[in-house]
Amino acid sequence: MTDLVPSDIVPANPTEAAILSRRAVRGFLPTPVPQADIEHLLNVAARAPSGTNMQPWRLIALAGQPLINFTAGMVAGFKHRAETGGSERPYYPTPQYEPYLSRRRKLGWDLYGTLGIARGETDKMAAHGARNLEYFGAPVGLICMIDRKLQVGSWIDYGCFLENIAIAARGRGLDTCHMAIFAEFHTTVRRLLDLPEDDIIVCGVAIGYADPGAPANALVTTRVPASAFSEFRGF
Repeated sequence: MTDLVPSDIVPANPTEAAILSRRAVRGFLPTPVPQADIEHLLNVAARAPSGTNMQPWRLIALAGQPLINFTAGMVAGFKHRAETGGSERPYYPTPQYEPYLSRRRKLGWDLYGTLGIARGETDKMAAHGARNLEYFGAPVGLICMIDRKLQVGSWIDYGCFLENIAIAARGRGLDTCHMAIFAEFHTTVRRLLDLPEDDIIVCGVAIGYADPGAPANALVTTRVPASAFSEFRGF
């Protein structure tokens, strides 16, 4: 399933194939991923561009019982509405506007469509939200953090690092899901993992082998072509 690439783009090499086959996977097999493999992925990802080599990334990788305990605590907090304030660094603009609003809405309803969730079925939507906080059953979950004193350049570098994790994972037959929801529950994350206030929660990342039977994994998102967002001068 996740080896598929968009039909209108033909990868020219394995690197492009890894990029094009990357998906936000929302259903994983319980197959364990050894610590050595995760550590290797992170060492590869750490070669991301980093302004003046600051390397702003920091994270905790969870598996086994620590992951089970953490996700149970996250789901409990979610069900009891422990937090309503949102992430410490807003991910989206307020108010939202076009064309970005339409893109978000399309993704949301396309995803709910694969799950058989109709408009107004709030209980099913909440259940899906809880699955986010369980890393969709992945055997490895990351919590990614950044020093709150760092500025936008370091956040850009961090994005490159996160993308490298996803691409390096694809090169090993693994899949990922980058999950902003953990930043929205930063107080609960900090309490469960005993994290200092100096760090901001950037996101969570699920890592594992995609479950081919998970309905949500049938979703393939669309992308605007380069011709629509680029100007070419001097060619």
